[in-house]
Amino acid sequence: MGDRPRTGRGWRIAGGVVAAIVVLALIVPLLWPVPPLENTVAAETLADADSLFIEIDGLSVHYKTWGMPSASSTATADTALVLLHGFGASTFTWHAVAEELSGTLPVVAFDRPGFGLTGRPLEWSGPDPYSPDTQADLTIALMDELGIERAVLVGHSAGGTVAALVAARYPDRIAGVVLEDPAIYAGGAPAFLAPLFRTPQFRRIGPLIVRRLGSQAGTDFIQTAWHDPSRIPPSTYEGYRKPLRVNDWDKALWQLTIASRPTDIPDIVSTIRVPALFMTGDDDRVVPAEATRRAAKLVDGARLVTISACGHVPHEEQPEAFIEAVVNFAETDALAR
Repeated sequence: MGDRPRTGRGWRIAGGVVAAIVVLALIVPLLWPVPPLENTVAAETLADADSLFIEIDGLSVHYKTWGMPSASSTATADTALVLLHGFGASTFTWHAVAEELSGTLPVVAFDRPGFGLTGRPLEWSGPDPYSPDTQADLTIALMDELGIERAVLVGHSAGGTVAALVAARYPDRIAGVVLEDPAIYAGGAPAFLAPLFRTPQFRRIGPLIVRRLGSQAGTDFIQTAWHDPSRIPPSTYEGYRKPLRVNDWDKALWQLTIASRPTDIPDIVSTIRVPALFMTGDDDRVVPAEATRRAAKLVDGARLVTISACGHVPHEEQPEAFIEAVVNFAETDALAR
């Protein structure tokens, strides 16, 4: 009998501690100071000599081309290779392959919203510019602006998700699709975390979380993507860090992180009816090779290429093998339709 009051008091104390923790978890993030980014600039000031910008639906899109008809020419590129980069990357990621690929087809690469030098809106009316669905529509809109009737899409990692959406929804505009280490079964934040990330608390501290890409965590992220990190040239680190100097890059990247992602991506991929090539590095630690092999089985007649001694970025780590696979696919599958 004498122990019961103490037991009850213990539960009340424990309940009070839990309640206090919950309150702190809800309130502290809203009060946590978020220092402004320092030494950031407008995206246009970081443009390269071959950078191009075009406004599509109010969004400034940064892109580059190789082998496309000049602006003064009346010619159009009926078919072109359109390259979609992955998370944390930009048009820079294609630097080792774009020029040589243009010997087969004209090449266009653009920075997806949230990355590179493309605009980073923090407010908008209409569809979320950071969602994969909207980025799929943006891909077609850019093709329209550049006079490209059909594309051989190359989508890497999260860009592979966007490429798959485009191929499934616009088959008449796509000659073929290359899904390189695509984030179909692996890669990206778990869907169940999305509601948590959209809370006011995480919307406030989320930009602080992604700022870690500008620190050692960003270097580790790049190194994890390579089979042999010792081969990463210094210019690669600089190429990935450059967009982290753009105004509001942290807030925009958090907007992309919380953007809605279709939960039925595998089902969507299974509806692709254009020629498809899946590509993976045999030592991919971001999207394991087995995940890509599994995804390839979703598309009837899809080809699968596994590149040896290679991690998550075949187009950077093994560019020759990547180019050979893409050119062979374009010439024998996509352009043969």
